[in-house]
Amino acid sequence: MQAIIHTNMSMKMKLLLLLVVLVVVIGAQVSEWTDVCGGGHPSAMLHQTANHSRVYYAVMFDAGSTGTRIHVYAFVHTQADALPMLDNETFHSVKPGLSAHVHSPEMAAHSVRTLLKVARSTVPPLQWKNTPVMLRATAGLRLMSPDKAQALLSQVQHVFDDSPFLVPDNSVGIMDGTTEGILAWVTVNFLSGHLHVLTEQTVGILDLGGASTQITFLPKRTDCSVEKDRVDMFNSSFHLYTHSYLGNGLMAARLSTLRAHSVSSAVFKSPCLPKRFQGEWSFGEETYQVSGDPDGASGYRACYEDVLKTVKGIVHHPRFEDHVTLFYAFSFYFDRAVDANLIDEHHGGRLEVRDFKRRAKEVCKETSKDVFPVSPFLCLDLTYISCLLKDGLGFKDNTALQLCKKVSNMEASWALGAVLDHFENFQIHQGGGAC
Repeated sequence: MQAIIHTNMSMKMKLLLLLVVLVVVIGAQVSEWTDVCGGGHPSAMLHQTANHSRVYYAVMFDAGSTGTRIHVYAFVHTQADALPMLDNETFHSVKPGLSAHVHSPEMAAHSVRTLLKVARSTVPPLQWKNTPVMLRATAGLRLMSPDKAQALLSQVQHVFDDSPFLVPDNSVGIMDGTTEGILAWVTVNFLSGHLHVLTEQTVGILDLGGASTQITFLPKRTDCSVEKDRVDMFNSSFHLYTHSYLGNGLMAARLSTLRAHSVSSAVFKSPCLPKRFQGEWSFGEETYQVSGDPDGASGYRACYEDVLKTVKGIVHHPRFEDHVTLFYAFSFYFDRAVDANLIDEHHGGRLEVRDFKRRAKEVCKETSKDVFPVSPFLCLDLTYISCLLKDGLGFKDNTALQLCKKVSNMEASWALGAVLDHFENFQIHQGGGAC
């Protein structure tokens, strides 16, 4: 499969930014596990802007199911005899996601136009015409009918066309789940230094979005039993295992769990919610009435029985044992770990899989007594994450996970990988293998 992002930049600009990628990869040093997460000091690959430096930019929009985010990346050319390097990222987000505007597509355009102001204020005006701007929508739009999704994307395209930035061919589109997982893996391993040409050590990634979830890792080349996708990049080939589960993101799993126990479509009752809780909850195009069940069962065990229905037979063990030293987990894995006071929101932290189960039991016990945690959905969310990791993906209780929002001061997401793809034009071959 050809990479989904293409460029119509001048050859000079393309070669210059390709050098950005190659120099950073060659010069990066592998960081210690404890140094790559959170808002600490940038790694050795990040270079502070010097006087008389030349800065180049790229803008990537991540249109997710729960929000739209903008990433403005800066690449720096410091002096005549030095090559450019990745310097920094400006990040901002708005809620809800584009899919919430299905009945008023012009509001989708408004949210993107608002975020585009971040790019205008970050990128100097003289650089606007050379700065590519792109948007990729993920599972929120993948779940929608093609005509509704296209109506939203057309509004975004109009905003881009009216902007002063460079608008490449295919600048707006929907990213498939395989590519999303691969580009997230590229981002995290790139920023943590694990794409260094002299090392074969990499980390796996776990990305839990609102509508889908991805797992990606590099299996041992000698294992022919693991299905792989081949990715050609940075003059190397990587045979990755990646799988995206559409409908198993945290918000989609909430909806499935709430429906599993309800006998009425008017109000979704769940043992995962506080017994006397009543409220509204919105996801995608719809708003739902939800409540606890004051006369029914509650707590972790009852919640787990409903959650398991969204995982069992749907999410499969990828047989990653002995393949990966460590998995980085981000997006809603990180957010819910923060909400549950399992990690620090500024620096992330290391957890074992069993920590999610232990905390889920504690929160669900409080919920069954009508003690509201930070969110009435926290019992459900933690129980789902525990079930997904253990019963779905097959992680052991003592498997260590590095929970991150940032890696080397950059957002942990597929967005940087997509920008590198834009400049490098990765070749992603589905179903390829090393055997």
